[in-house]
Parts: sequence; structure tokens; C-alpha cells
Amino acid sequence: MPLLHVKDLSVPCQGILFDKDGTLLDLLATWGSWAEEVLLGLGNELALIGTGSHVDLSKVLGTSHNAEGKVIGYDPAGPLSMATTEESYGILAWQLYTAGVPWNEALVRVKAIAKDAMNGIRGRHTIEPLPDLLPFLQQCADASLQLGVVTSDGDKTTGEQLDLLGITGYFHTIVTRDRVSNGKPDPEMAETACRELGLLPEQTVIIGDSNADMQLGKGAGLRLSVGISSAGAAGHLQDADIVVSGFHELRITC
Repeated sequence: MPLLHVKDLSVPCQGILFDKDGTLLDLLATWGSWAEEVLLGLGNELALIGTGSHVDLSKVLGTSHNAEGKVIGYDPAGPLSMATTEESYGILAWQLYTAGVPWNEALVRVKAIAKDAMNGIRGRHTIEPLPDLLPFLQQCADASLQLGVVTSDGDKTTGEQLDLLGITGYFHTIVTRDRVSNGKPDPEMAETACRELGLLPEQTVIIGDSNADMQLGKGAGLRLSVGISSAGAAGHLQDADIVVSGFHELRITC
């Protein structure tokens, strides 16, 4: 059976599940520009209402900004990192609702803002893999590991982004939020992926950048939950079995 080497651990496994945002792709490079455009659009809406100056937009999605308003960081336990599409719509629409916009109209406006921002991402192809991801995926393929994606994102966006990264072919199943009844940290995504890969939980490892990923792994009874924290801070990964700073710390042997 192939072995996953993580620091001082050598763990036998037959499959690995990956989170997407912040694990397969660089979250800041991809979703940072989306957040900038969404927050700019939200700020413009609030300014028209007359309440824009009273809202700290950096608190809305858990982002940090430089003097020019560019997103330069994010809270790994915050909405940009962890929220589903629908949850993000709700968070954004709430800002308009509290400013006096009827809820249904607030949602319509927010979805239009988010759609424009997503089209901007597609047009600029602002998507990057995490460093050393591609060599690690090739190691997994060479060892005939069964690989899957478990993500809180939707099917359409996930498919587009994996295609842009050129890594779709590595994965034997992709479980998105719209395919299950319960999202992270409920174990349903991992259970679904294991079933479709023909794996037992104790044969399977999960790699993710949020504690919801770690709780997902624990709840499903997976062999190991590996937290990846490319930004350095790892306090949010309290349920991880082990934490690494990047894929350069992982190795597969047969």
C-alpha cells in the first residue's frame, strides 16, 4: 500500500481527499480579486443609499486591505475562506438589508455584483495552484492513489477552476456543496467521496486549509486529517492531526 510521508509520520493510504480553495488553488490569488470587486460593488450600493461610510467592508468577508483597497490577506476562519456561495450572498445582502433595502431586492443586487466579479475572474484567469501542488499530484497518480475533491463551492465554478489549473484529470470524484444535503463540517462530503472512490475511511486521508475540513475528516473517520497553512499561522486548525506549511512537506512512496 502507498505511504504518505508527513514530517515524521508515514501513513499507509489508498486515497486522498482535497479541499479546493486554499488547498488546491491559491485562495488569495483567485478569490482576493473577486472579493475586491464584490466589496467595491457593495460599497457603491451603500454609498447610493447614504450609509457607505458607516460600514467597515473589511469585516464583511474577513479580508485585510492595503491603502489602495487591494485585498492582501484574509482570515482563514472567516467567510472568504469557509462560506458557501449562498452563505456569502446572505452575508453581503445583510449589509444592504440593514441599510434599508428589502431582503429580496438586496439578494438580487448582491447576486448581480457577485456575477460581475466572477466574470472578471474568468476574463483575467486569476487562478494559481498552491506551490508544489502539481508534483505532489503526479506522485499520487504514479502511486495509483484514488483522489477526490470535497469543496463548499458549486459544481460549475469548481469545474471551471480545476480545468484552468489543468488538474481535473487527477481526480476520480468531485463532491461539491450542491451534491450533498449537508456541507462542511458535516462528514457527508467525505462519506460520499469515499463511497464513490470505493475506499474505506480508514484508508483515506484529507488535506485542507480550514478547521471545517479537519472536522469533516474526523467526523467521517478518515485515517488522517492534514491541515495546510501556507500563510504560516495555524491556530485555526485545532482539529488537524498534523499541520504543514505546503505540499513540499508531503511525499508519496509505494
